[in-house]
Amino acid sequence: MELRLYDTLTREKRLFTPIDRSRVRMYVCGPTVYDFAHIGNARPVIVFDVLFRLLRHIYGENHVIYVRNVTDVDDKINTRAAERGIPIRDLTEETYKYFKEDVAALGCLPPTIEPRATEYIDEMKALIERLVKSGHAYVAEDNVLFHVPSMKDYGQLSKRPLDEMIAGARVEVAPYKKDPQDFILWKPSKPGEPAWPSPAGIKAQGRPGWHIECSAMSWKHLGETFDIHGGGIDLVFPHHENEIAQSRCTFHTPVMANYWMHNGFLQVEGEKMSKSLGNFVTIHELLKDWPGEAVKFAMLQTHYRQPINWTVAGLRDAQKTLDHWFDLTAEAEPGYLCADAVDALMDDLNTPKAFAALHELRGEAAKGAKAAAACLKASAQLVGLLQLPAAKWAAFRPASVSIDESKVVSLIEARATARKAKNFKESDRIRDELAAMGVVLKDSKDGTTWEIAR
Repeated sequence: MELRLYDTLTREKRLFTPIDRSRVRMYVCGPTVYDFAHIGNARPVIVFDVLFRLLRHIYGENHVIYVRNVTDVDDKINTRAAERGIPIRDLTEETYKYFKEDVAALGCLPPTIEPRATEYIDEMKALIERLVKSGHAYVAEDNVLFHVPSMKDYGQLSKRPLDEMIAGARVEVAPYKKDPQDFILWKPSKPGEPAWPSPAGIKAQGRPGWHIECSAMSWKHLGETFDIHGGGIDLVFPHHENEIAQSRCTFHTPVMANYWMHNGFLQVEGEKMSKSLGNFVTIHELLKDWPGEAVKFAMLQTHYRQPINWTVAGLRDAQKTLDHWFDLTAEAEPGYLCADAVDALMDDLNTPKAFAALHELRGEAAKGAKAAAACLKASAQLVGLLQLPAAKWAAFRPASVSIDESKVVSLIEARATARKAKNFKESDRIRDELAAMGVVLKDSKDGTTWEIAR
């Protein structure tokens, strides 16, 4: 099966055809390092880790370049550093360190390149100079702004009505704008803020706007046009729309990236995540109580483009399932990949469908099929699960958990026989025996499944 990806720009699922099969290129917007990353920030990290792994599987590990940037110059950073009374560089170094540790604990591969915005100021200034020279940008009161009306097809990614785009542009209302939609490429720095010599003949020192950072870093490492640009759905407008405008108008290209991919929103226990509601959850906090693979597995239970409701119950179920998978594959060497699971991933990263195929393998492995256990292990590892040594995973489990898989399967079969004979007393006795062993049964029209009680 060929890889198909949903493209936000065209609003359709398209066959993925890289520009160069020997150098498949992907850019994903990374963290703004002013505080611990929250669970919503984890979603694009996890989603695009799966895509990175899949692309490496298809094209070879040395033929995929994954760039995920780090925004280390931003108003939020300046504000937080001032609140804490520490130098800005100390704040960004500390936060970046925690971010890298947290996403590694989730079982995510490091990107090929992780550029920091402050190291690409020259590239940003070069883009700005070209935009000013070509008439797509202008200088006003020591600011440089992109003039949106200069781009005739601006707005194709978000497809928002003009009044909505103007409302979005008014995040920064300023009398010097030629048009309400115009957005900042460069602005003067206030005392104490990071500052660099300005482009476009501006004498005052300044700093870049947010959007130009990603255009510069993607250009530097991936070229004027590349294969995939990803991020959260909240970045479609204005961030990604403005990236497209800057890059296309600088390089006179029909597209910036051939495929635009966005993951859906995240809620916590049915509500929008917010500090005021007390449901603001950071990755760092979660990892104190849950193994990273359980967090990753719980996240991937929902298709990446769909909204996700993040719950403790979902986390608990994810860890229970992984407990079972680790038990079944502890002695197995990775075998062949499950074709149904791979096909599901090739269909726009359909992880729920892929996991359904792995659950079928779990059933076979529980009956003693070694080939199924080997296939389960290999297929789970393709998406970054079952990576830990079984002994290390066991540290996350209660010491009392010790399950004889063959005995569980035998008892479930005996219970099914009793139920068929309408011997419900014996059926209940077997259920109670399994419960005493720490096993919870789930009956459905498709049969009986089981998991370890926690």
